[in-house]
Amino acid sequence: MTHAPTTDDERWHAVLAHDARADGAFWYGVTSTGIYCRPGCPSRRPRREHVSFHASPDAAQAAGFRACKRCTPERVDAAARAVAQGQHLLDTAETAPTLADLAAATGLSPFHLQRVFTARVGVSPKQYALRRRTERLKEALTMTPTVTTALYAAGHDSPATVYAPATDQLGMTPGAYRRGGQGQTIHYAVTDSVLGPMLVAATPRGLCAVRFGEPGALVMELRAEYPRAELVEDAAVLAPSIAGVHAHLAGRARPLATDVPGTDFQRRVWAALQTIARGETRTYAQLAEMIGQPSAVRAVARACATNPVGVVVPCHRIVPRGGGQGGYRWGPERKAQLLALEAEAR
Repeated sequence: MTHAPTTDDERWHAVLAHDARADGAFWYGVTSTGIYCRPGCPSRRPRREHVSFHASPDAAQAAGFRACKRCTPERVDAAARAVAQGQHLLDTAETAPTLADLAAATGLSPFHLQRVFTARVGVSPKQYALRRRTERLKEALTMTPTVTTALYAAGHDSPATVYAPATDQLGMTPGAYRRGGQGQTIHYAVTDSVLGPMLVAATPRGLCAVRFGEPGALVMELRAEYPRAELVEDAAVLAPSIAGVHAHLAGRARPLATDVPGTDFQRRVWAALQTIARGETRTYAQLAEMIGQPSAVRAVARACATNPVGVVVPCHRIVPRGGGQGGYRWGPERKAQLLALEAEAR
């Protein structure tokens, strides 16, 4: 959930996903059963036409629904409601409120709000505000005539905050994003590797893709991701990058510059992954502990699944707590092969 649900479509998607992070933001009633639930209720999902949405347990009860005995929606705690209210304020405010403002509005102390918000949402209120501002900027860049107009419409105080490393979450300049990557040159090449065909792609700022699979599909995926960028197939230009990725595969890892868009949370997860030594593995829960957010296991798993630079950011070193190797974006067989190669090198 990138923001608190504000439309019925978003609420319905949260219900379908059993998304407990939306608990406290709304409640839903089911006319065919006369019961109301919280979004994270584990019960079987109802048909959409039987569902209505309510702002509080009192509102659901006033509409004639009784509380679900399985998820006890009337007992959603004050912290969950405060987080939902904080998300709503950050979603709708023209200028992001401070932590003190949020605390005053939700009735929690700044320290308590910071802690429960981070635990439930996966990022701090400040990081959440930056992410929402980036989303507004992306939307504004497609609708306004100039980049300057877009950045102020999104809530930036000046152009400097768009480009500052601490707040830049676009992964490219606003102008390049506004043009769908137009004006951005991305060199790519498909080469052989121990894991089969491998696509390596880079902007002038660093690697933006390291992927494995069928060559034609890999190139099509890259074109879909950067529809208006100039894609240039040139293995010679990418030779240092390709050599660097092969070094990672062979256990001779060296730092490689990357240029991948991501939220602050994703970047923290990806940075933590790079600290796991070759031949070692961690669980999603352990990775969440590594970034100081032990309750954000699901968000950590999503960040691993969206890692665009395989091997360089070694998401294959994350395995299920219950045993086995788990899934992998580029196929479980490749993950098994990678883990076997690294285990042999220990």
